[in-house]
Amino acid sequence: MAKKNVEIIQKAGIDVNKLIEMLIKAAAAEFVTYYYYTVLRSHATGIEGEAIKEIIEDARIEDRNHFEALVPRIYELGGKLPNDLVEFARKAGCMEPKLPENPSIKEILKVLLEAERCAVGIYSGICKYTFGKDPRTYDLSLAILHEEIEHEAWFEELLTGEPSGHFRRRRPGESPYTSKFLKT
Repeated sequence: MAKKNVEIIQKAGIDVNKLIEMLIKAAAAEFVTYYYYTVLRSHATGIEGEAIKEIIEDARIEDRNHFEALVPRIYELGGKLPNDLVEFARKAGCMEPKLPENPSIKEILKVLLEAERCAVGIYSGICKYTFGKDPRTYDLSLAILHEEIEHEAWFEELLTGEPSGHFRRRRPGESPYTSKFLKT
């Protein structure tokens, strides 16, 4: 039996299989990013590293939250996550933000910035695809996009010294835009 929410968005012009693949790629990228940000945070050492660990931690936890928020929507649409972790990681819509060979703070920040720029592209694409056709997926993707843009601004500020308007979160991993989608 077809789900009513799937039927409605199909009638609006959404290819549900394409959308599910887009969401799986986004979820895989968030899952992989969470892992690699753990590694990158661990290598943010010294006085400079201590200054950025909290910001990396906020982005890391919020990326995990993005994964947690995406999974229910994938299943609501009739999709499912791959049962194999390696297969899932290969579906990531972005390159892995791996520890650079020279793990200086500047090089770590470059990796973080590129990962966030890729995420901005992923969610901009999902928003463009679902706008006016799938309000639920659009709202979720837009919320995540807001946070990814903030993450990009944080790392850009740290790398260039130019202000981003970044303010500290009230608590680590707050996810101010995405929190409404998280099951607690």
